Amino acid sequence: MTKNEEKNIARCLNGLKFCDHIVVVDDGSTDDTVSIAIGLGAQVLEHSLQGDYAAQRNWALNKVKSQWVLFVDADETVSPALAQEITQAVAKVEYKGYLLRRADFMWDRQLKHGDVGGVNLLRLARRGAGQWVGRVHETWQIEGRIGQLNNPLQHYPHPDMAAFLSQLNRYSTIRAQELFDSGARSNLLQIVFYPVFKFLRLWIWKLGFADGTSGFIHAMTMAFYTFLVRGKLWLLYKGIK
Repeated sequence: MTKNEEKNIARCLNGLKFCDHIVVVDDGSTDDTVSIAIGLGAQVLEHSLQGDYAAQRNWALNKVKSQWVLFVDADETVSPALAQEITQAVAKVEYKGYLLRRADFMWDRQLKHGDVGGVNLLRLARRGAGQWVGRVHETWQIEGRIGQLNNPLQHYPHPDMAAFLSQLNRYSTIRAQELFDSGARSNLLQIVFYPVFKFLRLWIWKLGFADGTSGFIHAMTMAFYTFLVRGKLWLLYKGIK
């Protein structure tokens, strides 16, 4: 799925040449994302995100006919080793899907702890085995036996703090609306203490301090995201969009 990913899309698609078919679902990009994708042999489908990432992925699932489907974000890269492992994995009939370990590279180093440490994502599965759920931070829920791949999916998010904050602003709006629609409410205690607990969890409990200054900045920024979600949820409860 893409929206104005001209800086990332070529690296992403070049790592997917082992696939039988590549589909890019574009949410109205205004840069060169679409032309770059077409130039690299991808099929581009235009479809509005409309604030629901799971719905976008499920829409994409209905547009492909292959037996197996691999979801890769524009800022992610499949290494040759992972590509070979995927090719071997889909030949095994006992599994319906596979978890992929993700390695995050931010600000010239790999973050191994905190919010991104030890992340495993279900991104490879048989078509028809399940659906995506969650408007944001969506997950692929499938029925059947799930395996684990060893080689990591390489992730290069947020080239600068402005891009990071822009994404968190967008995600927090969607998440707050999702919580509001489910009947959840926020209050002053949550707005004050949720970010504090989030930072302590990432910085201390999940060893974010081991990633140095980059880990500290990442933990602080994710705590700010928690503040945005709870603050926006409170505003929605007050009738303020």
